Amino acid sequence: LKALFKKHKPENKLEKIIKDFVVQADIQIDGKEKLKVPPKDRSKVARQFILDNCEEFLAYAVDYSLYDKFFTGENFDEKTFLSTNPKVLKYQNEIDLVNKRFSEALNQDNLEELKNIIEDCGIVCPISGTKNWTDVKQFNLMFKTQLGSTESNSTDLFLRPETAQGIFLNYLNVQKTGRMKIPFGSAQIGKAFRNEIVASQFIFRMREFEQMEMQFFIKPGTQMKWYEYWKNIRLNWHLSLGLDKSNYRFHDHEKLAHYADAACDIEFNFPFGFKELEGIHSRTDFDLGNHEKFSTKQIKYFDPSDNSKYTPYVLETSIGVDRMFLAIFSSSLKFEKLGDGTERTVLKTPYILSPYKVAFLPLVKKDGLPDYCRKIKDKLKLKFSTVYDEKDAIGRRYRRQDAIGTPFCVTIDHQTIEDDT
Repeated sequence: LKALFKKHKPENKLEKIIKDFVVQADIQIDGKEKLKVPPKDRSKVARQFILDNCEEFLAYAVDYSLYDKFFTGENFDEKTFLSTNPKVLKYQNEIDLVNKRFSEALNQDNLEELKNIIEDCGIVCPISGTKNWTDVKQFNLMFKTQLGSTESNSTDLFLRPETAQGIFLNYLNVQKTGRMKIPFGSAQIGKAFRNEIVASQFIFRMREFEQMEMQFFIKPGTQMKWYEYWKNIRLNWHLSLGLDKSNYRFHDHEKLAHYADAACDIEFNFPFGFKELEGIHSRTDFDLGNHEKFSTKQIKYFDPSDNSKYTPYVLETSIGVDRMFLAIFSSSLKFEKLGDGTERTVLKTPYILSPYKVAFLPLVKKDGLPDYCRKIKDKLKLKFSTVYDEKDAIGRRYRRQDAIGTPFCVTIDHQTIEDDT
């Protein structure tokens, strides 16, 4: 042990570490709780404990010896910490085992095993504190309605849960009339409907929402290449909006949909935590293959590059417009403290999304200031989205532009007329 801690000075550092171990280790000594061991007896008890539990102490001691080098201040190395700390490794192993059970149960539709996992993990209701869970059930997320003049003669139908099927129905029309060569994509925006169990968190989860989707048609066997390509492209698109990169992360699906061979979400850090913002899915040929099968319409693509014929695979990206608005709006609201101790809310939208880029504000509505202000505005209005405002005091006008996220304000005062400053 002295060799292990020889870098520690003075010599009694080892004694200090041994005592510290007895205090911190999750153990009981002689039937007494660890903190009840009198300080004068700790050294003696600790030495005996080390002899009885050499393996556990060594793991702790090694971890402690690395502490100064890797785990303090600027020297902190998260990767080393996560890969060497015994407790972290133990907890991570337990997490991995639960995730494996969870993923297998989902893929096998084993609802009984899902309940067993909940009970084995001791999951408690955060509101009531109970562990008395009902059986796990399947829910239908599609909206069912009826078509017909009377209920007896009506036909059951479902509102669309996604906008993608319209693109698949029109795939052949687009490909033939546009003389499109694979790979190519079709995108659209429209309403979708979900029978959500709980519609909550403002506009994050609604039963009727706006959806933007793109179906990218590709050659079978290339789907993983395009999957990685669109993951990168879509994340860069989100970053181009001007929000911080730390707000985004990828989340791979534990259970794949019946039509997918790969799927992930781009999650955003909303005020209520990381939640799905956009989905990216490799749908294989499930959709076009089934349209071809049940319509008996030949929709295979002839590829002149290698004279092959195939039903295209599809790479899909899907984003909720309402969620996108919520992400931007919630990240753009800032609280500013004023000199008198009060707070005010300011909307600081990313520059690229601001409805107006520049506001032109004459200091007063006389002395030629409005005309001079409009003259400058006319020079810039073709390059920038501008707004002119002369109503109310200048402070109120600044505040109005703060409220709608205008990044720049140009104020024209009397000195501007004198020397163009």
